[in-house]
Amino acid sequence: MSVEQRRIVLASRASQLAQVQTNIVLDVLKSAFPGRDFGTSFMSTQGDKDQSQALYLLEGKSFWTKELEVALLEGEVDMLIHSLKDVPTTLPEGCALGAILEREHGEDSLVVKKGYTINGKQVHTLDDLPPGAVIGTSSVRRVAQLKRRYSDLIFKDVPKRGNLNTRLSKLDDPNGPYAALILAKAGLVRLGFGDRVTSDILAPTLFHAVGQGALAVEIRANDVEAHQLCDALTHWQTSWRCLAERACLRILEGGCSVPVGVHSELVPSPGDVREGRLRLVGTITAIDGQRHVEREIDGEVSSPEHADELGTQLAKALIATGGRELLDEITKDREQRVGQVNEREN
Repeated sequence: MSVEQRRIVLASRASQLAQVQTNIVLDVLKSAFPGRDFGTSFMSTQGDKDQSQALYLLEGKSFWTKELEVALLEGEVDMLIHSLKDVPTTLPEGCALGAILEREHGEDSLVVKKGYTINGKQVHTLDDLPPGAVIGTSSVRRVAQLKRRYSDLIFKDVPKRGNLNTRLSKLDDPNGPYAALILAKAGLVRLGFGDRVTSDILAPTLFHAVGQGALAVEIRANDVEAHQLCDALTHWQTSWRCLAERACLRILEGGCSVPVGVHSELVPSPGDVREGRLRLVGTITAIDGQRHVEREIDGEVSSPEHADELGTQLAKALIATGGRELLDEITKDREQRVGQVNEREN
């Protein structure tokens, strides 16, 4: 079969956000390759089926991607479209990251209940909330970091993660417990809920998750044609930033629910060259927010490998200054909670 005749199938989870993100990538490919035939396929994963288990208690990130990767390796589909923050830092043998698109809104945002006021005044930030206000989030990273500054607020898991409409309905329920939710801004904007953002919560108050806000394309490692198509999708500045973030997380062995936060900036060098100065900040925070390790590193980078090395150096700096002890405690805490859940279910 000739290159021109091959149909390229993009696949993702069946959630509304995943489909929107897949169509974003599809539109870019169609624009770059107007003569090509592209299709889509959507399927449910373990993460979609298990809507009640807390993210913190789910091991690793493969529950979002495993079923998709089986279809990819069996040749049923050709490209997997992911939120990069959901992609394990180590991929299965035969799989590769083909592209990382330009990051949009890596930060987290505060979304306040409709009509919620304090003494007749609108609530704009976490600082405006009264002691005891309930904040909904399923992210242990967010809770751990925010407890450092907002110890008088109550952070509560959002039952049944579901789609964004479901979570916003729980928030706006007049009889519901939540004063506000904290959500990834990129998802809100992509689903057309950007107007619900009350304010952004930026570093150093809250460091975002590794890869947050960026879309990634996973392909078969030996698929030369898919690699060539991905070249049109890749935003090298975002890619290098995210590769550095992922290298740091890979060394720390953190999963998507571990309180590892990051912030990265890349300033390109003048001229039409792929090089620049990369600044990377990494944090690990105890579950109760009482202890926090934060380190920063920066350096000149001129290749993805250089970016990866910088992230590795940052992880080693975090480990050397108390990060390993925090991660060990977090792992022990998770194991205890999983054991308690298993006992209740048995």
